Amino acid sequence: MKTFQADKIRNICLIAHSKAGKTSMAEAMLFNSGAISRIGKTADGNTVCDYDSQEIKRELSIRASLAALEWNGNKLNLLDTPGYFDFIGDMHACISASDAAVLVISGKSGPRVGGLLAFKHAVTQELPILFFINKMDHENAKFDDVLAELQSSFGANVLPFEIPIKDGTAFTGYVDVIHEKAYQFDGKGKKEIPLDASYQSMIADIKATMNEVIAETNETLMEKFFADEPFTDAEFISGIKEAIAVRNLFPVFCGSAAANLNMDTFADNLIEYAPSPVNAPHQAALNNELVPLECDDNVPLAAQVFKTIVDPFIGKLSLFRVFSGKIAANSTVFNATQGAAEKIGPLFSLQGKEKSDVPSVGAGDIGAVAKLGNTKTGDTLCSQAKQFLLPPIAFPQPVYSMAVIPLTRGDEEKISSGLHKLTAEDQTLAYRNDAEAHQLIVSGLGDQHLEVVLARLKDMGTEVRLEEPKVLYRETFTKKIQAEGKHKKQSGGHGQYGHVKIEFEPCDSEELVFEEKIFGGSVPKNYHPAVEKGLQEMMDGGIQAGYRVVGVKATLYDGSYHDVDSSEMAFKMAAHLAFKELVKAGPVLLEPIGHLEVNVSDQYTGDVMGDINKRRGRVIGMEPGKIVAEVPMSEMAKYAIDLRSITQGRGDFTFTFERYEQAPPMVTQKIIEAYQQSKS
Repeated sequence: MKTFQADKIRNICLIAHSKAGKTSMAEAMLFNSGAISRIGKTADGNTVCDYDSQEIKRELSIRASLAALEWNGNKLNLLDTPGYFDFIGDMHACISASDAAVLVISGKSGPRVGGLLAFKHAVTQELPILFFINKMDHENAKFDDVLAELQSSFGANVLPFEIPIKDGTAFTGYVDVIHEKAYQFDGKGKKEIPLDASYQSMIADIKATMNEVIAETNETLMEKFFADEPFTDAEFISGIKEAIAVRNLFPVFCGSAAANLNMDTFADNLIEYAPSPVNAPHQAALNNELVPLECDDNVPLAAQVFKTIVDPFIGKLSLFRVFSGKIAANSTVFNATQGAAEKIGPLFSLQGKEKSDVPSVGAGDIGAVAKLGNTKTGDTLCSQAKQFLLPPIAFPQPVYSMAVIPLTRGDEEKISSGLHKLTAEDQTLAYRNDAEAHQLIVSGLGDQHLEVVLARLKDMGTEVRLEEPKVLYRETFTKKIQAEGKHKKQSGGHGQYGHVKIEFEPCDSEELVFEEKIFGGSVPKNYHPAVEKGLQEMMDGGIQAGYRVVGVKATLYDGSYHDVDSSEMAFKMAAHLAFKELVKAGPVLLEPIGHLEVNVSDQYTGDVMGDINKRRGRVIGMEPGKIVAEVPMSEMAKYAIDLRSITQGRGDFTFTFERYEQAPPMVTQKIIEAYQQSKS
């Protein structure tokens, strides 16, 4: 693919609720541009953007894809993003690399929660948004109803630039509101037809609202508006573009991606109304100060890697957006995030998994490069002389954790290697080794997310299953006691003899507090460390349920020894015996309590609070849109899935460990019984 100047580039992020038709939209525009010879279908598993085996199997986008195409002397970089909740991390990444977003809405179902969340994030990132009401060829598509829902959800400045023409339930054409023309589909494209008079008053009302929006956006035009002077055609069009760029106006277009109806016109509209990189300002930090970036090939480089793909054939493939300057193939750049030079090899333009070589990637454009040694997703690439640092990409944090259990003994290293590759691709995926629980924990955004992880590990040659992670309880005791431990063994030759008397009392320390108050040398000093070590060894084994013991102060106050048979090992064993006496000291189980903050709209507050109560939680505070509670961590394993169900995907939360507190008797008894059963 040839290179383009920045004003001829449009970086467009396709966002939507799952199944709205983003991938079909990219497919239709690729076909219309001549980039592909036939239109693939998601159901057939042959689209350009959904090429991963799991995407084909599930018939939905799991990770973002770039589809670059030429259109009437311009370049469209289409970033097709996942719409399903578990895979929205890539949507966040692609929004950071785009200059506008297209929110695809099904004409059958209208705006759904995934689209609402996508809109919210795009606005947070100050991205202009264009709406496309898709599937207008379906007999149940209702443009007017969907438009009303959009205006109800996103405001009165959501205005139609196109109105569909229907013949019964058939989608036969559209009205161009801006130019006041009508078109009919004729099987080969479209042809202009007379504009029916019934649309005139509707167009006049829409344009009147547009004039108000334009006036609010531009002070010069505001003066003309209040003076009742009509805008010129050039002022009207430029005013619309300015209002879209600053998110005062959200245009609505319509068509059918799957049937390729009106998709060529929509590509024209993207070139016309979506801002180019030249008109989409960006900033970066330079010497700890934010400075504007100039979208020009001839200025210092500032680029950011927004997506990493682990390709089975070429290794790591990094997708990057150039904000200023340019990157040439086979050059050297500086990674300001990592503080290291990075060798650039061949550069690519992408259409899904297909790569085409390019000599350079200029200002405003998106490209890909393989095998960057030090660079990760979110890193800034620049010149060493002028070290820009672009804002980090804000990814959702993993909220759903499971333990990974290998199905084949000895696969632990292969599993860790596989997870390392997957986490390089996916910033919403994390894993860690829990040394205390002896488990490998993987965390993501939901159960579907982790199911895909399992499938990809299987493709890498290792099979695993998932189970709920162990809850790390603690044990302690409530009474002060004096305990005695005597280890005596005679089996010919030297025997074993160790004898200790220890006072145990509760304390606030997580670790063992050991003291000695020996008088008269009943236990020689050289054996005191052995006694302490013996107690330390018992701390991990529990008192009655096998969990780590905390809050122990032990004072060695008496005992006895034998000149020949005493040894460090004997005194360690004596300490073990004394420690076991803590079963008489009012032992209790402590359960971990977490701090929960749920962000949720008022309509779901009652249901969320009821669910928290069922989990033995305590609501400790409320604010508008937020519930703060404390909940036992044992009750939270599947909370991410349950909250999504309760709030229809609208709620999110954070949950962090707060402290340990005594578990209720029923919980304690259940855990002790499970421990005894596991021992037997």
